[in-house]
Amino acid sequence: MVKSTVRFPEEVMALVQAHTDEGEFTNKSEFQRFAVEYLLTELEDDYEPTLTQFDEIRESALEDDDPEPAEFIQTAEPSEFLRTASRVRQCAVRGDVETAYELIDTRHPPESPKAMLLDLIVQGVTSDEQE
Repeated sequence: MVKSTVRFPEEVMALVQAHTDEGEFTNKSEFQRFAVEYLLTELEDDYEPTLTQFDEIRESALEDDDPEPAEFIQTAEPSEFLRTASRVRQCAVRGDVETAYELIDTRHPPESPKAMLLDLIVQGVTSDEQE
């Protein structure tokens, strides 16, 4: 193996140490080797990791305990904004752009990020129809 010395800010190394202390990695060197190998697998199509237990480390370190977005969608209560967005899109898809914009204007001030997002929905639908 080749030895390479890399300097990191204290804050970065404190986070690395925290992950090591939690048992995700056996030591800081393993963390750093894994980080390099993982990045190479993302950047290079044909790169094969040389780190022993790379797949096991990846699974344990990068495991996603968060539920899938679909699970949230099934149980989420539609907000007023989502109901408005659905109605705005429906009007735009049906060619009733004027009503779509009227809905936006009556429910949100023009400078509102929600109004801007809804405007983009209408523009997206109408630009798709023009193509």
